[in-house]
Amino acid sequence: MKQPIWKGMTMKSNLARRDFIKTTGLVAATAAFASPLATLAQAAGGKVTLAIVGGAHIHTPDFGRRLKGREDVVVKYVWDHDAARAEKRAKEAGSKTTANVQEIWDDKEVTGVVICSETNRHLELVAAAAKAGKHMFVEKPLGVTAKDSAAMAATIEQAGRLFTTGYFMRTFPAHLLLKELVAKNAFGKITRVRGSNCHSGSLGGWFDTDWRWMADPKQSGCGGFGDLGTHSLDILMWLMGDVESITADIKVITARYGDTDECGEALIKFRNGVTGTLAAGWVDVADPVTLLISGTEGHAHMLNGDLYLKCKNIQGADGKQPWKQLPQPPPLPIYQFVEAVSGKRDMPLVTSREAAARVAVMEAAYQSAKTGTWQKPV
Repeated sequence: MKQPIWKGMTMKSNLARRDFIKTTGLVAATAAFASPLATLAQAAGGKVTLAIVGGAHIHTPDFGRRLKGREDVVVKYVWDHDAARAEKRAKEAGSKTTANVQEIWDDKEVTGVVICSETNRHLELVAAAAKAGKHMFVEKPLGVTAKDSAAMAATIEQAGRLFTTGYFMRTFPAHLLLKELVAKNAFGKITRVRGSNCHSGSLGGWFDTDWRWMADPKQSGCGGFGDLGTHSLDILMWLMGDVESITADIKVITARYGDTDECGEALIKFRNGVTGTLAAGWVDVADPVTLLISGTEGHAHMLNGDLYLKCKNIQGADGKQPWKQLPQPPPLPIYQFVEAVSGKRDMPLVTSREAAARVAVMEAAYQSAKTGTWQKPV
């Protein structure tokens, strides 16, 4: 047995380095779906029959190609209110289109749906999917408003259907390790955390044509700060827990998309007493430091995709070189959804309540930017 990874730390049990790394992913990830839901999934080993409902989201082409590449998946239909877009998405997924979404709801072979419509269409589509008894992958954010998102979460729970969304950053090995280290108090008293998720979408005109709706808050619910910020917000809440209050400064920079916001910075008070900051937007030419955790006994930051870890309680963690002892990642969220629907019980699905909570915090951030006050998530 290798020497323990921990040194001089008060813990309930000492984990050997090998066992620590082996178990991190399972312990760190969000709890897998409840066993009663697992009984609703189809028997393991059979093909999963899905439908893509709405193809507006920028990640839909990737989802279609990934699903097409799996021998255990059949994408039976693609529907979108835009017939031309439906044809594009169907070609990517190796599927056929349907002009009537009700055909999907009525088809008993379709056990799950991948909802990638404009965000303002989620409420209606989720309600219909729940009524039809379909498991749901719903691209983030769950809804335009906190109220709608909470209603969808309740609907999904009442229907007893499997759910997840596209918070893929939870699958990053470094994030999995950091979640375990936070749980084990490796950083001592955490004094601050910071998340950042920025790209140059506005500068490069990414939303000029096919994805223009994503820069229309009436359809998307937000601009650059909410679009990218929801991912880092998810990681911060995954690590730190619920948000007590938030204040933000959210701005238009280039006005390429009218008065749609393009960047922002928020200050967050978590219920556990930790202070956090969140940066996100579409006008950055670089975003090297994407996550930072600082405490009285340790420090960690992500720099250009590498984890730097300095902690006296962990052997070799001097912060000078990238930390390479990382857990194996779980599948990407779209694959987690397939595996869960097929009957696997160990998939770390995002719950509908978690997805709704992120919308509530983001809504509070936007409200605070308008009023110049601290806001509590509803």
